[in-house]
This record gives sequence, C-alpha cells and structure tokens, in this order.
Amino acid sequence: MAAIILMSGIFISCHDEIEGVGKDAAKYTIGHDDRNARVPNSVYWERANQVHNFVVGNLLTSYNSYRANTTTNVNNAWQWYQISQILADAEMVRQADWRYAPYMNNTYAWMNNMWHGTSPLGGYFASANLNGTGAGGDKYIDDNALAGVTYLECYNVTTGTQKTNYLNSAKGTANWLMNAGVWDNTFGGGFWWNTTKPVKPTQSNGLAMQLFIRLYAITGQSYYLSWANSVKNWLEANMYDSSDGLFVWQIEANGTKRMDKFTYDNAIMIEAYLDFYNVTGDNSYRLKAINLAIKLNTKLWDGTRNVYKFNTNDPRVNPAWCGWASQAMIKLYKNDPNPAWLDYAQKNIDFLNTYNRNAANGGYYTFTNLNGTISDGRYEGVDQAWIQRINGQMAEYR
Repeated sequence: MAAIILMSGIFISCHDEIEGVGKDAAKYTIGHDDRNARVPNSVYWERANQVHNFVVGNLLTSYNSYRANTTTNVNNAWQWYQISQILADAEMVRQADWRYAPYMNNTYAWMNNMWHGTSPLGGYFASANLNGTGAGGDKYIDDNALAGVTYLECYNVTTGTQKTNYLNSAKGTANWLMNAGVWDNTFGGGFWWNTTKPVKPTQSNGLAMQLFIRLYAITGQSYYLSWANSVKNWLEANMYDSSDGLFVWQIEANGTKRMDKFTYDNAIMIEAYLDFYNVTGDNSYRLKAINLAIKLNTKLWDGTRNVYKFNTNDPRVNPAWCGWASQAMIKLYKNDPNPAWLDYAQKNIDFLNTYNRNAANGGYYTFTNLNGTISDGRYEGVDQAWIQRINGQMAEYR
C-alpha cells in the first residue's frame, strides 16, 4: 500500500474562515409554506424541515455547534454528531434549498476547533466543549472518515473558495488516516476503531473505503485508489461472512471476531460498492451491492413491521443506525432502478416517522421496539441528523 505525506498547505481550510458566511448562523425555522422539495407537497420533505426545526430549537448553540442530546450531554459537542448534521444539511442544499447552506457552512467552520492543529498530521478529536474549547482525547477512524465523506458531499453542492476548502478538508482527513498509524498489519491490515486500537470494525473501514475511492474520482491520484483497494480487499478477506452474505461487526484486539451483523455496517458497504462501480464502471461492484442488499433484506428486515432492525442480537429500531439502510437503498435505486429498493427505503422511514417521532415537538426518540413502544426516549443529535437526511432523500422520489 502506498503511503503519502501531503503538503501542509492541505490543511488551510482548518484555519481559514469560509467565504461569504457570517460568524453567526441565521437562527430561523423552516415551515410548510417556504419549503423547496423535489416532489411537491412531499410529507417527507415536511418531516425533514420539522426535525431540523427541532434541532435548531433544542441542540444548536450560539457557537454553531450542536449539543450531543437534550438530557445527559447538554454541554458536549461530539464530532460524529456535528458531522452528521452537516451531512443532513448538505442533502437539503443538494435539493436547492439554500437556506440550509449557512447551517452547513458555519458548523463546518466551527469544526476547526476539533482539528488537532498543533500536529503535522492533524486529525479530528472526538469531543469538545460547545464553545470549541477542550478538544482532546482519542481520535476515531470512523469520525474522521465520515468527516471526509461529508466534506465531499458539501464539495458537490458549493462553489468557489468554499468548494476548495471542503475538498482540502476531505484530503486532510484522508491524509491523517493514511499516516497516523491507525492502519497496521495486525490481522493482515485494516483500520482500528480509534487511536487506542481496541477493535477493527467494518464500519470504520467501510467509510474509509468510501472516502478514498471518492477522492480518487475527484483528484485522479493513484494512491487514493491504492488505499481504497487495500481496504476493500481486507474487508472482503476478513469481515465478510459467506454463510449469510453479510459483513460482521468487528475483530477485537485479542483476535476474537464478533459475528453480529449490523444494519448500518452493511448499508455502508452497499454504498462503498456503489462508489466503486460509479468510479470504475466495473459492473461486478454493482452486482456486489445488489447481492449485499438482498442479504441485508433477508437477515435484518422485519417483514411484519416493515423496518430494519438494529442488529442480529438487538431487534430495536434507531433513526440513525437503522435509517442508514434507507440511504443505501435509495442510492441503490439510482444505480439499479428497481422500485423495490425505494419501497424498502420508504417503509423503513415510514416506521421511524410513525413510531420514533414525537409529533408534539418533531424530535425523534433514540430507540423504539419493533412493536412501536419507546425503548429509549432520549433525543440524540445523530438521530435527528439522519432522519432529516433520509426524509430529504425520500422527498426526491415520493
């Protein structure tokens, strides 16, 4: 695998203000009359707007960061949650609702606080105070990989200096992944979950795989393709379970392989294969995505309630980790126009909108049981972000 040390100038976006964006985000709410949906009067676009209003009213701070939740971590800003909300807002911008751009761009600017600016390799810390102070602790591979993937989504919906900054930040996270020693030869390769190296999970590697292949598509730099292929090969050799056609959870540091199957792990891998197909044109990757989706729908879809289960040992329903499969199915539909994929995505979202949603305030509970009863009544920021994103995506079609 090729190693690459990029020039320090790649990190310029971690210190520059974003062009054309003020220091204070516009704290407006978005209502029925001024929405801009692909499908007129789509209930899914309405739900996306409503949950965003909940986020603005309950989680967004004057610093342009987001609280982790509304109860136990009201003073913490977690990297994964900030990035997830940026990703949710990028979807709304993609569909030409420009009112979401200040939220997307200003939180991106706030992310400078979480970047390890005194390190030549950088990398995002996992947590900080709401005002941006106190960033520290471990760095997570999935956090950084998702940041890179998110920034490429933002890159696709912006122009000028902002577009350049987003690309540079995606390169910066990839540079950290490639050079921070978080990939090693233990178990034949693979990325660890974080810098303390407790486990090597599918999801961390799948997100890194997405980032590298997408960067290769944009830059044409061969080392990104080399890394993407190395991650893909390691996942297929070590994390794929041929007995049911799904990817397993993780390998622990002592070598124990956890065979649990998670919905979002396999959704991430469906998307990664589709990225490979879209970049290389090799139809075998599209077929891998289709076959993986079939296996996911066989193993983790509850046909009675029409929803994805969290994992094979926990049949509860979560907006982020179960909702991720709706995104995968929508992306699969774009590459394989079988309406069944959209049906899976829609029914899954419908369950979440019916049972995880509090109609009184527009927020979504963290977990419900398959029968629709509330299992965990917290309002986690990551769940609000993902339900906003997938409702927005569904509004393009229905």
